[in-house]
Amino acid sequence: MNNPTGQSPAGSSVAFCTLIALAGFATFSIHDAFIKTLQNYSLFQIGFFAVLFSFVPFTLFIALQREQILLRPNQPGLVAVRCVSIFGSMVCAFYAFKNLQLAQAYALIFAAPLLITILAIPVLKERVKWYRWMAVVIGFLGVVIVLNPGTQELTLGHAAGLAAALFSATTAVITRKIGNRESSLTLIVYPLLVNLSICALAMVWVYQPMSGRTLATMCSIGLLAVLGQALLIYAYRNAPAQFIAPFQYSQMLWAVIIGALFFDESPGSNVWLGSLVIVLSGVMIVWRELTASATRPILNTRNFRAVSGPAAYSAETDQNSHHPQTKADDK
Repeated sequence: MNNPTGQSPAGSSVAFCTLIALAGFATFSIHDAFIKTLQNYSLFQIGFFAVLFSFVPFTLFIALQREQILLRPNQPGLVAVRCVSIFGSMVCAFYAFKNLQLAQAYALIFAAPLLITILAIPVLKERVKWYRWMAVVIGFLGVVIVLNPGTQELTLGHAAGLAAALFSATTAVITRKIGNRESSLTLIVYPLLVNLSICALAMVWVYQPMSGRTLATMCSIGLLAVLGQALLIYAYRNAPAQFIAPFQYSQMLWAVIIGALFFDESPGSNVWLGSLVIVLSGVMIVWRELTASATRPILNTRNFRAVSGPAAYSAETDQNSHHPQTKADDK
């Protein structure tokens, strides 16, 4: 039977998954905007309730599973480091969103692929050739343009954005290193418990009474994280990663739109130019890694950040438990 649309079923599937991914990235942008609205509350209080409301639906999901649940880590040291890096990513990203323009915060956090490329050398023993080094240099030039030193005051918000990128890169590299030795549940449950526990302890000193509306906002942050995670996992499991990963930069567009409509933000020309340079370098790295490398890509996750929802992981985690890892040079 002829296809009246003239499009192959595979093409239709990729197009559908791309739309699902765009919806997932938009969901995370709304998630981040909600965080920005909570200016009067501590990062730890926001983190506690956001994680709590993402942990509850995830716990229900686990309870409905009929398979045996194994949560004992095979590499507890690296699992612990990953938990710390995820917590650091969450706190630093939250601080950046609260204290910077959304577009500027995204521009700095999107430096994560550049840092992943560098960290992969000592941690994963990868050899990075000229193409990716060139992308890294271009990307860091974009970071300098965004920061625009000498013409604007550099604040803790800028440092937090870059720290969030570093923590996210650390999480991605460790996930790639241990993903074929740990179950998906191990990689998800422990970071949630660590985030929840640290934030709960910190709240003893920083808790502020909340209205019902504020509590609903914090609940929404957690639920949006779960929804965004679910949408992106679906997209990555059903379409080639090289078609999905570059679309995470659509969050920059959402940051500009949301910032202008709800926070009266107008990014400067340095943010526009620097963001463009960072995005181009990131796309160069993502596309090269996902198309030229024979290894499972470390960028194949729902996002470069692990925030309040279940910690970032992807189909590669499940697949790596069944397929041996191979090594190949980047050409």
